[in-house]
Amino acid sequence: MTAAAPPDNAATAVEAAVAAVAAGRATVRVDGDSARIMIDVTGLANDDHAPIEARVRAAALAVEGIASVRIAMTASRPARTLIAVASGKGGVGKSTVAANLAIALQRRGRRVGLVDADIHGPSQPKLLGVEGTKPVARDKVLQPVSTPHGISLLSMGQFVAPDQAIAWRGLKAAGALGQLVDAAWGDADTLLLDLPPGTGDIQLTMIRSHRPAGAVIVSTPQDLALIDATRAIDLFVQAGVPVIGLIENMAGYACPACGAVSDPFGRGGAETAAARLGIAFLGRIALDIAIRTASDDGQPPAAGNGPEALAFHQIADRVVDWIDAR
Repeated sequence: MTAAAPPDNAATAVEAAVAAVAAGRATVRVDGDSARIMIDVTGLANDDHAPIEARVRAAALAVEGIASVRIAMTASRPARTLIAVASGKGGVGKSTVAANLAIALQRRGRRVGLVDADIHGPSQPKLLGVEGTKPVARDKVLQPVSTPHGISLLSMGQFVAPDQAIAWRGLKAAGALGQLVDAAWGDADTLLLDLPPGTGDIQLTMIRSHRPAGAVIVSTPQDLALIDATRAIDLFVQAGVPVIGLIENMAGYACPACGAVSDPFGRGGAETAAARLGIAFLGRIALDIAIRTASDDGQPPAAGNGPEALAFHQIADRVVDWIDAR
């Protein structure tokens, strides 16, 4: 019968064995023949938790004198930059802009999650090509769905049929938003919130409970849209949330037959409004059927290298500069 190792020697041996497989993530305490180990899993994907636990347990039990191992895993909440993508009114292409911006940010090295917070009109599952894919919950916490574009997504559109109305009052809708934002986003460092249009309960709840670092406002060039965009800007200003800047969407249409450019919604209105309001103008996105068809097919242009991607990548550059300057 092998004599048990002295406690001090056992603790040292367990620490050495565990260090070899835990990459500095484990804290060890030995009491007699029992080892208690705390593993910090901050930044690890959920699928990596069980393998590291198994490796640590096996390493500890291989130490002479250790008969039992108790393991607890902990994680600190990673620092995330929450960016709201908002508009004063519907129909300005906000969700398409949000999907493409998320992809463009990911291609710049950000680890991006996208919350489709447009509870009553969710469209991100279609835009990102994951219609019909439902999230699961572990320990009552939602697990975001991976998309083909390298970003994670949660949307109310993943829980209901495409033709089913979500007829929820403000309080219930706001509660659903909280579950989406507080999901298991893993190592995501940037979380985009695709907000519903307007300045209602969901926006107010998001600002109060989750407080984004900044807001991007989407508008078309015409005066009516800009009036509503100004209201959205004012909401964030009053709440003390910095406005990163204004995007002018659907600006300019190039005829595919003759190449002539027309401006059915006007041009330059958002840039003029941004200058008047003292906020940054982030860029202009053309009214281009290629953007619409590609996004509707679950292949947003920002995922490729075509000419339609350029505006989104230029806007993403400015957003990354803003994040890095904070």
